[in-house]
Amino acid sequence: MRRLLILASAIVFFDVAFYAAITPLLPGYVDDLGLSKAQAGVLTASYAVGTLVNSLPAGFVATRLGPRRTVVTGLLLLTGSSVVFGFADSFVVLTAARFVQGVSGAYTWTGALTWLVTAADDDKRGAVIGTALGSAVAGAMLGPAMGALASAIGTAAVFGAVAAVTLVFAFAASRLPDATEPGTARAAEVFRAFRGRTIVLAASMVAVPSLMFGLEGVLVPLRIDDLGGGAPLIALGFVLGAAFESMLSPLIGRYSDRAGRIRPYIAGMAVCALGVLLIPAAHASGVVAFASVALAVGAGFCFTPATAILTSAAEDVDLHQGFAAALMNMAWAGGQVFGAVAGGAAAEAFGYAVPCIAMSALLATFGVLAWGGRLTTPAMARA
Repeated sequence: MRRLLILASAIVFFDVAFYAAITPLLPGYVDDLGLSKAQAGVLTASYAVGTLVNSLPAGFVATRLGPRRTVVTGLLLLTGSSVVFGFADSFVVLTAARFVQGVSGAYTWTGALTWLVTAADDDKRGAVIGTALGSAVAGAMLGPAMGALASAIGTAAVFGAVAAVTLVFAFAASRLPDATEPGTARAAEVFRAFRGRTIVLAASMVAVPSLMFGLEGVLVPLRIDDLGGGAPLIALGFVLGAAFESMLSPLIGRYSDRAGRIRPYIAGMAVCALGVLLIPAAHASGVVAFASVALAVGAGFCFTPATAILTSAAEDVDLHQGFAAALMNMAWAGGQVFGAVAGGAAAEAFGYAVPCIAMSALLATFGVLAWGGRLTTPAMARA
């Protein structure tokens, strides 16, 4: 189990690092290729779109062929797309490569989480999930540095090296035994389970914090810029937030194994509901940067117990953990995309206050519902 946890954590670490690497590269692509802001948005979002539309197919692969083959498939896709991305010099090729990177993320995340959840003891599930998610958040800190290095010495060299690392991971994964029996559920049965109240509510517990993250990713940089802050302050806020979240996630996972999933989830939603209001209310760029740190801390309390609850909900309805992991991916990617697009559009039309107040109300509502036991069964809350 220890070897599996180390490998799975390393895989999601590099996957998220690659996802975040585009941030410092984007201005250069805009200048060199003459991209519009809309094209820059498409290039950035293509990763999450690739993850969103391929999460369910990845779930079927994890169920029928096992998580090991799913992880190896994702790593091989990441290897190829990394090489293409490193040498690409056109908008179409870059976007296609980043889309395939998102596809690879769907497979690596679905496979890795399925592998971990099915191999871990029930009373250690939160700790295992928290360790993996903490590693992923830590990858978000490496990503911008990787992108900055690629900007300085060339994308071909950096992403070629990434491809070599992913090949090593693929070989290591192929040497570990699978930890779950193949499933035989048909597509109609899976979709019927997805429509069930238990699964919908559990998935929404992942999706709502993801909506907040999508909105934050657009509004915080814009608000800091409006208040006179620069790129270093924006980066500092996000890096500090990621650092706190990566340290918190394993601790919250272990706590939720002992005390149940609901307490940390409610605490996280409360922190996020208050933190998002600072974005429009602040009159200093430093306060907005602090808000991004607070939102990351709140997310650290939310995502680990919410993911554990989703795995328990899948067990309640006899749904294979491969589909639970796929649904987690879909909830995350869908929330990120919709939160960014809707939040940006609402801020453009009505100002910062309207989308932030609406998001705060949604977060508070889910916190109250979780407190009242409306989102989970007692077994899911304790598991």
